[in-house]
Amino acid sequence: MADSVPLAAALSLAHGPAMPNRFMLAPLTNTQSNPDGTLGEDEYTWLTMRAQGGFGLTMTCAAHVQQDGQGFPGQLGIWSDKHLAGLTRLAAGINAAGAPSAVQLQHSGRRARSDLTGLPAVCPWDDAETGARALSTGEVEQVIEDFILAALRAETAGFNGVELHGAHGYLLGQFLDADNNHRDDRYGGSFENRTRVLLEVIAGIRDRAGADFQLGLRLSPERFGITIAEARALAEQVMLSGRIDYLDMSLWDVFKPPIEFAEAGKPLIDYFTDLPRGTTRLGVAGKIMDAARAQRCLDHGADYVLIGRGAIVHHDFPARAIADPGFRATPLPVSRAYLAGEGVGPAFVDYVASGMRGIVAEDAAA
Repeated sequence: MADSVPLAAALSLAHGPAMPNRFMLAPLTNTQSNPDGTLGEDEYTWLTMRAQGGFGLTMTCAAHVQQDGQGFPGQLGIWSDKHLAGLTRLAAGINAAGAPSAVQLQHSGRRARSDLTGLPAVCPWDDAETGARALSTGEVEQVIEDFILAALRAETAGFNGVELHGAHGYLLGQFLDADNNHRDDRYGGSFENRTRVLLEVIAGIRDRAGADFQLGLRLSPERFGITIAEARALAEQVMLSGRIDYLDMSLWDVFKPPIEFAEAGKPLIDYFTDLPRGTTRLGVAGKIMDAARAQRCLDHGADYVLIGRGAIVHHDFPARAIADPGFRATPLPVSRAYLAGEGVGPAFVDYVASGMRGIVAEDAAA
């Protein structure tokens, strides 16, 4: 166990401004932007309310870096300069609350929606399940460049940084997939080759963005062809590289045992908080719905926590948790009217109702 650090304590980052507390808004898909990826009004409201509610860093949903990478309706885009006006407005609105802002950069890969993009889905291999075709080596190199260009676009818009979405089986995570990524070029097969895309994106952003630009990474350590051993090895490598400011481990449930070692009884969080991290800050996400559980994560060695579902029902989750160690999120489910009062737009409510069981009371007053 680490020495107890209060949730209200500031957290310095290797580049750019510090987080004023230990709460980061999890990057939540919310389907609230326009069909062309430009910023929607409900998305602006959702994010600026969370910044005003005290999050130490407010992060957008996954924003796709290529047109063919869209995986959701109403997904925020960052693949074209036509997105810059909305992104600039959004960065200013978040930053006005006094804490850092970030865009999460993503490409859906085999999970992209051709019905939304009008383009074929692509991924590291020819995927019989989805019909996605394998990227050529040159196309992989273009993906790397487009992640870098998207980061530079976020910097131009005024965001303090970006996070790379390497989790949950999207494109960067698909390259990490040992079960399926058997490419015979330098981007598949061995652990070194499967991690190469991610490391080249990190290097490119760090080399080409400004000295104060922040860079984070989200990883998930289970499923999607990733083992605990490889997740630990990659986490340690990127943290000790000094090239990222923070690592965000998406654990689904921070204190459950890992699937691989269920009999060990050791919580999943502990497989990562014991790693050397240099100047990189380590955060965790997964069923953190009250102040005590957030504090317990810090006591287990995490530097910060990411709040997802708790942020849906409380725009000011951090302020409440810091003010009251006994704070617990309101009991679920809640009504659509309640969520509207928390700045959750109709499209987001519909998405939550269809994909996150137990949050929306469909029989409650609308």
